[in-house]
Amino acid sequence: MDNATTMRSTYERINAGDIAGFGDLMADDFVEHEGGPGFPLTKQGTLEYFRVLLTAFPDFRMDVEDVIAGGDKAVARIKLAGTHQAEFMGIPATGKAVDIGLIDIMRFDQAGLVAEHWGVADQLSFMQQLGVVPAGAPA
Repeated sequence: MDNATTMRSTYERINAGDIAGFGDLMADDFVEHEGGPGFPLTKQGTLEYFRVLLTAFPDFRMDVEDVIAGGDKAVARIKLAGTHQAEFMGIPATGKAVDIGLIDIMRFDQAGLVAEHWGVADQLSFMQQLGVVPAGAPA
């Protein structure tokens, strides 16, 4: 199995708005370790989270900058960008563009499907770019 290729395919399908195709790359017993608030940490919860995300950020993109794979895991450094056009997680549309970094780790099962996901995103920068949290004090 080429886990790096499968990992890249998850982002390509999300970018294309193909949430069902993204789901095809996930094991039925998939476990999300960093899910969005209010969403089950399951395959279905993760797919629903991305449906909501793509509705709020219709031009949403996840661009892969690096992938490192070994054993049953792969790690990616991602550039996430989009424009906030609809309510997201209780935040009314701001029309503002966001551009943040993300690190993802995926574990793959014997069939080569994504079985687990861990992720770390720059949530503070995300909220600052949306104007929900003030950017630091002036220098």
